[in-house]
Amino acid sequence: MRKTVMTSIDFHLTRRGMIAALGAAFVVAAVVVPAIGLAQPTAPSTAAPPAHIVPVTAPHGMVVTQEERATRIGIDILRRGGNAVDAAVAVGFAIAVTLPRAGNLGGGGFMMVHLAPHDGQAATDVTVDFREAAPRDTSPDVFLDPNGAADPHKSRDSGLGIGVPGSVAGLTLALERFGSGKFTLAELIAPALALARAGIPVEGDLLDSLQREQPRLARFPSSAKIFLKADGAPLGAHDLLVQPDLASSLDAIAHEGPRAFYFGPIADEIVAAARAAGSHMTRLDLERYDAILREPVRGTYRGYDIVSMPPPSSGGVHLIEMLNILEGFSPHEFASPSPANLHLMIEAMKLAYADRAKFLGDSDVVKVPIARLISKPYADALRASIDRHRTRPARDIRAGGPPQAEGHDTTHVSIVDEHGNAVAMTTSLNLNYGLGLVAGSTGILLNDTLDDFAAAPGAPNAFGLVGGAANAPGPSKRPLSSMTPTIVLKDGAPAFVTGAPGGSHIITTVLDVLINAIDFKKPLAEAVAAPRVHDQWLPDEVVVEPTLPARTIRALEALGHKVHIGRTSGSANSIAVTPAGVVGAADTRAKGAFALGY
Repeated sequence: MRKTVMTSIDFHLTRRGMIAALGAAFVVAAVVVPAIGLAQPTAPSTAAPPAHIVPVTAPHGMVVTQEERATRIGIDILRRGGNAVDAAVAVGFAIAVTLPRAGNLGGGGFMMVHLAPHDGQAATDVTVDFREAAPRDTSPDVFLDPNGAADPHKSRDSGLGIGVPGSVAGLTLALERFGSGKFTLAELIAPALALARAGIPVEGDLLDSLQREQPRLARFPSSAKIFLKADGAPLGAHDLLVQPDLASSLDAIAHEGPRAFYFGPIADEIVAAARAAGSHMTRLDLERYDAILREPVRGTYRGYDIVSMPPPSSGGVHLIEMLNILEGFSPHEFASPSPANLHLMIEAMKLAYADRAKFLGDSDVVKVPIARLISKPYADALRASIDRHRTRPARDIRAGGPPQAEGHDTTHVSIVDEHGNAVAMTTSLNLNYGLGLVAGSTGILLNDTLDDFAAAPGAPNAFGLVGGAANAPGPSKRPLSSMTPTIVLKDGAPAFVTGAPGGSHIITTVLDVLINAIDFKKPLAEAVAAPRVHDQWLPDEVVVEPTLPARTIRALEALGHKVHIGRTSGSANSIAVTPAGVVGAADTRAKGAFALGY
């Protein structure tokens, strides 16, 4: 089975003392809201990207999440002396309650951690991989029909799409290895447990998602009893979402740790529900699941150090690959979001996504040429192929299959504490509410993440994308991800913490934010709010947000680009560390995103 620890990581850094800035006032953007658990004002729905995001600046620390109650829980942990990892663990369990379409116990994700120098020990960067894994009895043809063609129903609408959940293992491993030692697991779960028992108002993003996904949840009685009314209608405005079964599961994990999830009655109910839906999952799959500590992938860009997720996420590798390509253009020339510079970004995106399709998969199973893909000489060669005056058709870059993409049911958290520790964490269930299946009486929604495998060469996944052999299903294999939790360092200390949801758009969203901040010199809130461009090689088109100026679109079309005005691209909840303080930008592309500092 997979090893849990990378031997080069120094675990003497795992218990890091901290001193809270007691008495410091909360710093809040735009509006002060009541205490956790009470009805809160919600931001309006954003059909288009925001023209403006209000930054939040604080002297000590910052938490930015997609859900206000979770943000408040995280900042409370920091104020009480916890570090960034403590806060991330509390937030991770909280969003399983307050953002059920994406936060989860029954899914997975990735955590990027930076630990500042402490007690004479050097700074440490490490990642926690808690991506879902395929059951051991998973064959390459698991999602094919009798004729050998891909059957998307199997991966999206049946138990075959359920991966062994990783979130509980990942959050608890992060706390054990990198928490401050000032909080027990039970103390960090307590706020989530209280919200599950008391209930939360159905409003904002929760209201929208329940109405949108009612048919998905209605398929399963165990889900309908929680999220729908007796007549089958979704919970509506002024209703409370009360989750007593989830509270019981949280209580068991709080007192028994991850063993309660992977070995006890919860595990039995997960397996029973999954198998009843068609999964091959067994108790042994749960018992043998490990969250994995991995070395991050590292790059440099114009004097900054980039640290991000390695495979089975493709995010870090291809973020660095694109940055390497762009670094070769003069910083004086590449200094504004002009059509000419957006063209260069788009061409770099296409090259990186073509490589993603050919080379990327679970590096514990397939060989991934990471060192070559993130090398400067390789980027030099790719850059030389870019025509400044004309786009290059996708068919001329490389034959092969384009990338898979996660669902939009993903969420990102950024945290910085007063000692310079930082966390970027992205989690997902894949589609909204995952499979839509609550496991028995556990209250836990199960994922459908195995749809992120390439069912067959050329077969599209839920978002119309296809993949290659490196990402084929296999026993205990983790499907390829685009999640890109990233920490950018300057002189060894965090300068930016970022990441995003958004499926295949995640990597380019992070690139857009960093280019806006580093090259185009935009303040963080403006860097996050700026219109985004995305090109994933295939289909051969550039997807732009609705606020990109029409004259820019025309200029891109004049260069040969096929421009498609699409939906908003991710919610890049981000933090910048500046001389004026720690700045948080809650990306209001997601209704309810919230930044809070102290």
